[in-house]
Amino acid sequence: MSEPALTDELIAAHGLTPEEYARVLKIIGREPTFTELGIFSAMWNEHCSYKSSKKWLRTLPTTGPQVICGPGENAGVVDIGDGQAVIFKMESHNHPSYIEPYQGAATGVGGILRDVFTMGARPIAAMNALSFGEPSHPKTAHLVRGVVEGIGGYGNAFGVPTVGGEVRFHRSYNGNCLVNAFAAGLAETDSIFYSAASGVGMPVVYLGAKTGRDGVGGATMASAEFDDTIEEKRPTVQVGDPFTEKRLLEACLELMASGAVISIQDMGAAGLTCSAVEMGDKGRLGIRLQLDHVPQRETGMSAYEMMLSESQERMLMVLKPEREAEARAIFEKWDLDFAIVGETIAEDRFVILHGNEVKADLPLSELSSSAPEYDRPWIKTPAAEALGEVPEIGAIDGLRALIGSPSYAHKAWVWEQYDTQVMGDTIRTPGLGAGVVRVHGTDKALAFTSDVTPRYVRANPFEGGKQAVAEAYRNLCAVGARPLASTDNLNFGNPEKPEIMGQFVGAIKGIGAACAALEMPIVSGNVSLYNETDGQPILPTPTIGAVGLIDHVDEIIGGCPQLGDLALVLGETKGHLGQSALLAEALRLEAGDAPPIDLDAERVHGEFLCDNRALVNAATDLSDGGLALAAFEMAEAAGLGVTLDTGDIAQLFGEDQARYLIACNFDQAEALMVAAGKAGVPLAQVGRFGGDTVRLGREEVPLSELSALFRGAFAAAIESA
Repeated sequence: MSEPALTDELIAAHGLTPEEYARVLKIIGREPTFTELGIFSAMWNEHCSYKSSKKWLRTLPTTGPQVICGPGENAGVVDIGDGQAVIFKMESHNHPSYIEPYQGAATGVGGILRDVFTMGARPIAAMNALSFGEPSHPKTAHLVRGVVEGIGGYGNAFGVPTVGGEVRFHRSYNGNCLVNAFAAGLAETDSIFYSAASGVGMPVVYLGAKTGRDGVGGATMASAEFDDTIEEKRPTVQVGDPFTEKRLLEACLELMASGAVISIQDMGAAGLTCSAVEMGDKGRLGIRLQLDHVPQRETGMSAYEMMLSESQERMLMVLKPEREAEARAIFEKWDLDFAIVGETIAEDRFVILHGNEVKADLPLSELSSSAPEYDRPWIKTPAAEALGEVPEIGAIDGLRALIGSPSYAHKAWVWEQYDTQVMGDTIRTPGLGAGVVRVHGTDKALAFTSDVTPRYVRANPFEGGKQAVAEAYRNLCAVGARPLASTDNLNFGNPEKPEIMGQFVGAIKGIGAACAALEMPIVSGNVSLYNETDGQPILPTPTIGAVGLIDHVDEIIGGCPQLGDLALVLGETKGHLGQSALLAEALRLEAGDAPPIDLDAERVHGEFLCDNRALVNAATDLSDGGLALAAFEMAEAAGLGVTLDTGDIAQLFGEDQARYLIACNFDQAEALMVAAGKAGVPLAQVGRFGGDTVRLGREEVPLSELSALFRGAFAAAIESA
């Protein structure tokens, strides 16, 4: 098969700038082959090389006494004691999910699960953070249905519980939805597997499903903006098979237990190319691949297609040669492909053979660790204008506007499509803050959450970045967990625009400051740039996924108050309404500054709550919607009414940070007040739980009326579109 001539148009279509192509020519001293062009394109695109973000990612705190492995591997590894570790990561599948929502979301789940089990962990929990356009937009309902079905279809069939996440709607996502997938698994600390190849002449083994043409060029597609050629990109979306992935998990864990594995790497973005290059580069070795041995499900595949295919459910491994027969038998038992497709070599080369031809012969290290790195120009986001006079609105009307909007309505329509109980260790399911899963066979539990408020980040990237971490911290503390570490999924627009790069830099600085102050290092993550359509960027959305440890399940703080409980607020309420949910949903205003984040107060208040958990029946953090929304959600989940003493809009809906709503009985409240006085933390009674109405100051309405609105609004918005 003859290869096409390398025209300027073809080079540009591969995402390489003229300067980058000139760098290719200098590195190899000749014009690349078509396959080599594809390899450079795959390794140097934004999705794989992080060329616009590496400079700033290096500033994030990534270490701590609990961290076994930070960024750079398939997932982060954190010690949870007793010889066990939690392994977790969050990644985006934004562009594929907009083009083909079911498969895009499904393969996002499949990819993040492989990132976890390729480290030797059995997945125990999944989450997702989803951002869609306005419900009235003609594509939104289609995307919501497809994405939710794809997540459920893959995760449910694979057999991992989905225990948390978030869903938001905003016009900035009309042309570019966000699908951020999180997975966590458990492993023994002495049985963790890494991707660095070692040893010369070691067999490189292909594992799993066969290679097809689906997903060819997917990583390059994900590193560009959308325009009116979007439909042409449909073939770049991968197709997943969760049942094959389940077999792949079991086969990999069995093989790992046998001691035959030297190193192993998921075939994710850029498929065979990226996995082979990363294994070789981390081990400072070369790789030689013979593509004739690659299992293929389509005929006549070219070297270019095989190297860039992103077919799912595949792994690449360096194997101890004397264990080949044993390893092959394991994969044949699980009805999966096992093929030796190459070997490690001492030379710094990436050699690709197909038929009797050398299709690529490149310096391997130049493809990965020597990829381009840019210090993009950036401008600081201008200070937000002060919030002017807020139009008058009644307290109950404000609450109705929030709970009747799809962003803040009850999300059962979403999470009831997910299996939340598979594996039998889920303690706390979606809908009440952080998800909680028992560490199987122990009394320990892990808590999981994901958080960001994009409005805050746009108005004030630094404070918005801090707030995303702080809210994740509060969500963990609110269930009684000790925060351990974080993963980030940084979704932004085009980094070549200085104002977008300024958002990114500001958010990174805020995230770094909060992670350091709250001792929640970033141990893994993903950057998703070029989230724009026709030049219109998304809201900056740096999602923070976080994990916390609960030493004993008896120490979990509940989420539902009891009849007669008092409502107390831990933390200071000033009534900050800038960029609040009330303004956005009830008044259609996105104005003012983000709330300031006092990281010292965040830590002190979170530790106070956990230290006094025995005096607390239920707790939740106060964030979007402030006290009014949190009190309603807590009461509604318990089937109780609630009375809040104030009718002041700023006090009810202000989004001051470092605050928790606590439910406890009179005796507990009295003891908690004494403890708060000794600790010097602000704690005030604001109301009580009980009855069958919701009362905000002097306004009152039946709980049943608001509950019907709350539980029906999401489905109504999607089904009426």
